Amino acid sequence: MMANRMAVIFDVDGVLVDSFTAHFRSWQILAAQHNREFTEEEFLVGFGRPSREVIIEQWPDRSLGIQQLHELADRKEAIFRELISSHFPAMDGATDVIKQFRGEKFDLAVGSSAPRENIELILQRLGIGELLSVQVTGDDVTAGKPDPQVFLLAAEGLHMPPGCCAVVEDSAAGIQAAKAAGMTVIGLVSTGHTHDELSHADVVVNSLRTISPLLVREMIMKAAATNS
Repeated sequence: MMANRMAVIFDVDGVLVDSFTAHFRSWQILAAQHNREFTEEEFLVGFGRPSREVIIEQWPDRSLGIQQLHELADRKEAIFRELISSHFPAMDGATDVIKQFRGEKFDLAVGSSAPRENIELILQRLGIGELLSVQVTGDDVTAGKPDPQVFLLAAEGLHMPPGCCAVVEDSAAGIQAAKAAGMTVIGLVSTGHTHDELSHADVVVNSLRTISPLLVREMIMKAAATNS
């Protein structure tokens, strides 16, 4: 089984697109529209998690109904899409690594906490949507990372056992989610995250170009041998 089919599941923000600045700026714009301030410290606490969860935790002084909560989250993400549409910050090697893995017959998916509209825009700009068999977004899950649901749904969509999947993640919450799903994890250092933050990954790299099909095969097979 291990030699025949393997899969790689990519996070999107901070992995395929360097979206740190655009996300931070979109939160600042939203906060200003509601007479609030939004610091980088607050941003780092919630970066990589669904916007609605961040709003619930960080806007406790506001009594928000479900509709208002979703309206705020939707507005924040719309601002984000406006920002990256005017200046698209692709991660170095993002398109090349996807094509390389597809050429080596890996099954590919994305697993993200971001809304589907964000993911569709990013994949379209990268030109890789057709190379991905499965796309799981924040619209498809009921619990965000560090809950493993997003990655388990991706594996299910690929018809792949979790043990045959490797995840590329740039956040501690994402690494925790992938580990909880029973998958091999590669931590990618990106803007706003440090090597130490990602230390619970099976390996930590500084560039997507470091991640090769050979590396992933060896990691998955090593994990299988360890767990057998």
